[in-house]
Amino acid sequence: MSVVEKLKERFGSAVYGEEVSVDQTSVYVERERVVEVMRYLHDELDFKHLADLCGVDYLGWKGKGKRPERFEVVYNLYSLSRRELLRVKVAVPENDPRVPSVTGIWRVANWFERECYDMFGIRFEGHPDLRRLLMPEDWSGHPLRKDYPLEPEEEWPGYEELRRKARELSRYEWGDRRVRGG
Repeated sequence: MSVVEKLKERFGSAVYGEEVSVDQTSVYVERERVVEVMRYLHDELDFKHLADLCGVDYLGWKGKGKRPERFEVVYNLYSLSRRELLRVKVAVPENDPRVPSVTGIWRVANWFERECYDMFGIRFEGHPDLRRLLMPEDWSGHPLRKDYPLEPEEEWPGYEELRRKARELSRYEWGDRRVRGG
């Protein structure tokens, strides 16, 4: 029995779709049941490796098929014993961008979920330390959303301080070269 068949048998309508693209199997899971499904995949089907977790923004999507929601969280799992990749997708509505955290299953999800929160604004409920990872804490907006402005309306308030620090650090040697004359 395939992984998808086992998931459908165990979780019924909570696993509401599947597709294969470029030999990669994907399943669609209801967000309310994602932790339960992931725990089963990890504990019972040996998907011990969370290779990646990322967000997708389908604003303006013109591809095949209508998307049920604007956002999606995509989990890329790998089972060493099965030598099998599995992609799990969770639709996330724009007006309620949240998904339960899977940090209790894979510790590495901590970083992936923080990055997804930072770039897309998707909140991970139950995350132990959900805060920005790449952008400064006082940054406004989420840069990978398709409606994020390309030109900012105003300059980030911390920009001048960042430039000052960069000038200060430029006098040090980095590796085998000097960044700037000091």
